[in-house]
Amino acid sequence: MMPGMDRPSLAARNPLDLAESRLRWLDRRQEVLARNISNADTPGYRARDITPFTEHLSRLGGAERLARTDARHFTPVGGNAPRAKVDRAAEVTPDGNAVSLDDQALKVADTDSAHALAMGLYRRWTGMFRTALGRNG
Repeated sequence: MMPGMDRPSLAARNPLDLAESRLRWLDRRQEVLARNISNADTPGYRARDITPFTEHLSRLGGAERLARTDARHFTPVGGNAPRAKVDRAAEVTPDGNAVSLDDQALKVADTDSAHALAMGLYRRWTGMFRTALGRNG
């Protein structure tokens, strides 16, 4: 085992577990975004979002630090994992509501795309196992 690595990452242990964790995170994010949209006219309501998936993985012990092993590699900006930040510039209506339907729609579309990607990877991975076992079909 590499120095500083107490246990293998979630992806190294089982890529299917990583895909399932990502799908659960995406499902939860869709719930939060749907609640934001449904409260777009609620006075005083502020849009919410869940912690980024990289932070979720860190808590599970599944994220490794990026290593810069070659001078030509890019250096990550602002650390190795993105941090969730409160959007202080969000437009607030006179009744105190700060939900932007445009922003929420973009986040829903992004989450939907990520869900489709994770499902595709999950299907291909399981398909590879079926092929290895001689169970095509």
